[in-house]
Amino acid sequence: MRTEAVVEARELHKVYVTGSVRTPALNGVDVTLSRGEFAAMAGPSGSGKSTLLHLLGGLDKPTSGEVLVSGAPISALSRAQLAQLRLRHVGFVFQAYNLIPVLTVLENAMFVLELQGLPLARRRKQALAVLAELGVDKYAHQFPNKLSGGEQQRVAVARAVVSDPAIVLADEPTANLDTKTSLDLIDLMRRMNEEHKTTFLFATHDTRLLDRVDRVIHLEDGRIARDERVR
Repeated sequence: MRTEAVVEARELHKVYVTGSVRTPALNGVDVTLSRGEFAAMAGPSGSGKSTLLHLLGGLDKPTSGEVLVSGAPISALSRAQLAQLRLRHVGFVFQAYNLIPVLTVLENAMFVLELQGLPLARRRKQALAVLAELGVDKYAHQFPNKLSGGEQQRVAVARAVVSDPAIVLADEPTANLDTKTSLDLIDLMRRMNEEHKTTFLFATHDTRLLDRVDRVIHLEDGRIARDERVR
């Protein structure tokens, strides 16, 4: 039985150019993420983890090579089309949470659904259900600055998964959290992965997270040094 490919990278190269200085970040990366995977990218700083995450999510474009999301190549898409692709198919979780400070927790969770044009009643119902699943629905009408770091990250995860994207890309999501908070968040994301078949791909140094994923993609000097199933 063939597994559905959610995101594919084909011979990805990325070179950053500053004046006359060229800095290679990725050197011919091939990787495929399938529906329902719970995977992480590991490697030292500068190995290309965040760059690859940004390319897979359409936040940046490769120097050469191709990214496919749900089977469709994205390199020729316009900026507006890429924005729609991210809106419909990709959820993001960032180390710095990136919640909108002037919006309540509920409004932050509903934000993507509002951009998608869903009616208010459906937005509220869908967002509150996800906030409840992540244990932060009691903060629905508070502003993010009233929450702890772990609570804010739960809201960020809620915002990422509320629209049922094809994949959630998370860049160091546990880096600012203590051990108990990190483990609780990882367990919640794992449960969402198992119950909803949401694909998760993390870029991380955190061994607490690396110990709980099913697959670890090791990057070194912009290349995949090892890709292993660990569960």
